[in-house]
Amino acid sequence: MEQKDYYEILGIEKAANQKQLKDAYRNLALKYHPDRNKGNPGAAAKMKEINESYAVLSHPEKRKQYDTLRQTYGSSAYSQFRQTYSEQDIFRGSDIQQIFEELSRAFGFRGFDDVFKESYGSGYQTFEFRRPGAFGRVFEANPLLGGYLGRLIRYGLKKKWGIELPERGKDLRDIITISPALIQAGGKISYLCRQTAKELLVTIPPNIRGGQKIRLKGMGEKGKGGGEPGDLYIEVRVRNPMLQKVRELVMALWSSIKGTGRR
Repeated sequence: MEQKDYYEILGIEKAANQKQLKDAYRNLALKYHPDRNKGNPGAAAKMKEINESYAVLSHPEKRKQYDTLRQTYGSSAYSQFRQTYSEQDIFRGSDIQQIFEELSRAFGFRGFDDVFKESYGSGYQTFEFRRPGAFGRVFEANPLLGGYLGRLIRYGLKKKWGIELPERGKDLRDIITISPALIQAGGKISYLCRQTAKELLVTIPPNIRGGQKIRLKGMGEKGKGGGEPGDLYIEVRVRNPMLQKVRELVMALWSSIKGTGRR
């Protein structure tokens, strides 16, 4: 088995505390995120390495066991550790899911489910991750319940026994056009979703690029049968500065004309 060192992969010292560990992981996850490295298999492999390293070292008990093996076996500690821990064991109790969701909201990347399904296949559905205040198992609906066959099964269950299986709501997509100043500085902006007619307050990260998407979790279509709602993806577009000036001039002229008409 290939020999690796979790500390070296994350670029931290053995004495690194939890904050230093999390900061190192966030920086590397941002650097090697699949959405920033499309078509780069090397980045995908690196992403899996840093995920595993963080999942082990951020868990006090697993880190202690790994450190003991490292003292005893040196460079062979990794292979010794993996003989005892499967991927399911390694990721159980990790807060990686939360960190990926934070990156998704801040930079418009795809969410945790999409990235892990791409990296680990259907096996990731058995991983257990830590959520605020609870443990939650990541899962997807049975593939048989998708497509035409799935619709038939759902229809039959509801028609014959009145059973409605949980079904996740659809993701929605929209566009928001913002000023160059807001692009640079970041901030909050009021936005009306045309599909749901909901007015939302959207946080724009500083220096976001035109074409990037902001994910608003749970703001898509409602789920069915108790299923979770979909997400809303807003594509950011930059307002042309010249058109902005023309718009402001027209508004000022219109205000002036209205003021004159009242006299």
